[in-house]
Amino acid sequence: MKIAVLSTTCWRTPPSHYGPWEQVASNIVEGLVERGMDVTLFATKDSITRGKLEYVCEKAWNDDPDLDPKVCECMHISHLMEMADQFDIIHNNYDFLPLTYSHLIKTPMVTTIHGFSSPKIIPVYKRYNDTGYYVSISNSDRSPELNYTATVYNGIKTDDFMLNTGQGGYLLYFGRIHPDKGAHEAIQIAKKTGMELIISGPVQDHEYFNEKVQPFINNDDIKYIGNSGPIQRNKLLGESIALLHPIHFNEPFGLSVAEAMLCGTPVIAFNRGSMPELIQNDRTGYLVDNAEQAAEAIGDIKKINRSYCRKWAEERFSQKKMVDDYIDIYNRILW
Repeated sequence: MKIAVLSTTCWRTPPSHYGPWEQVASNIVEGLVERGMDVTLFATKDSITRGKLEYVCEKAWNDDPDLDPKVCECMHISHLMEMADQFDIIHNNYDFLPLTYSHLIKTPMVTTIHGFSSPKIIPVYKRYNDTGYYVSISNSDRSPELNYTATVYNGIKTDDFMLNTGQGGYLLYFGRIHPDKGAHEAIQIAKKTGMELIISGPVQDHEYFNEKVQPFINNDDIKYIGNSGPIQRNKLLGESIALLHPIHFNEPFGLSVAEAMLCGTPVIAFNRGSMPELIQNDRTGYLVDNAEQAAEAIGDIKKINRSYCRKWAEERFSQKKMVDDYIDIYNRILW
């Protein structure tokens, strides 16, 4: 079986810092290679893989201001489509645009839908409902207008995360700085408990950061340390008492939630989107409705068994399980 995995040109694959789609695409490729599959990754030139690498863009457009995102995207996707007949399966991890080529090629295309940026993109998916193979990353993130082949939870390389005791004594916010993700609410939760909060992630909304986050950063009880790479991420997550995830949107998955639990760190999250699928309430963390409830839950956080958090995440969100599920999908399509 020859498989083409399409990643993005937004960030390198795997990302050096932030980049959940790119990280999942990398985990798929490397997991398939470990099974002896013939896999080609379509990504940027500086990407790292044990599979074959095809590229048009030298770097990710987020890393090079001279690059036009749309130009990179179009050239990148068309490069794969011009080679489509060389593969048995195309696994698309680059949103809806590749679907617009699918009636022009014979190779079946599996599309992992990593979330809907807007309801306005759903008509594209609907147009290819009968010929596409759509995979959701959680049961909650499904459109009733689309036909789905399966739900496959994002899979993580479990060996990259170590069970830790939370001896750092701080709360952690780990993710992009945007109103949807609730960095401001994480600060309010920490203030209510009198605990230290460390914030790590890229600033995606600078106005929000300047108005709602920056005024509270004092390098004492509220610290912002910027983006964190893989090694720092493992330490940050593992040494935190709890990960705060006070989201204001229906999150499709939430990699940091699963990563935290792999470190044994419980998660306190607003009860939206996929959170009830990722978090076992009272066992691996707490599902709450507001900042007041989150602050109260921190008082009970030591009741959570950190070893059980890791066991739960290993069983449901491992790279091995994800790759097993995708291989099953490929086989069902081809045979």
